[in-house]
Amino acid sequence: MNAAARGFTLLELLVALAVFAILAVAAYGGLRNVLFTRVAVEAQTQRLAAVQLAIHRLSQDLEQAAPRGIRDEYGAPQAALLSDALAGERVILTRAGWANPLGQPRASLQRVAYQVRGNQLWRLHWPVLDRGGLAEPREMRVLDQVREFRIRFLDENASWRNDWPPPASAGNGPRDLDALPRAVEISLTLEDWGEITRLLLLPG
Repeated sequence: MNAAARGFTLLELLVALAVFAILAVAAYGGLRNVLFTRVAVEAQTQRLAAVQLAIHRLSQDLEQAAPRGIRDEYGAPQAALLSDALAGERVILTRAGWANPLGQPRASLQRVAYQVRGNQLWRLHWPVLDRGGLAEPREMRVLDQVREFRIRFLDENASWRNDWPPPASAGNGPRDLDALPRAVEISLTLEDWGEITRLLLLPG
């Protein structure tokens, strides 16, 4: 047989297959790592977008706080901005700038609230300001993996408070239910990112 027409021996084929198998395993491992990294990056990107949107929504509501108290479903007056650690809502307020693209017969002010339930931050809003009866709020889940939501308020004496409105001072008459703080500090503690704090100036 001519040497030029000589084929591969069985040993040469086995060596070639072994080299190919090693290269295939290495290539698959690299591709697998790239895919896992891509999935992790996409998850982090989506999480970042969700956190940014939640902070933006919360900040926008607070920065548009309006000095307009309401009457609840029992006819009792309620402060324009209300926060009490013992209350179900962590903060509840009247905000301006409620867009009305359909021209519906309603006010441009909106009553909104934020609360944490089951490690989730929820935004509630009511279709009317003065309820005059039982009005159920509409709810929207804003953010997941929320461990804690704290808020405090800077009063007119430049003192920080954990509740709002402040109690009436002696000799200064009843509580001013339309009073707004000078600034608000919000803190969200997330299970994955830790604590995020924002300081917001309110219209005055």
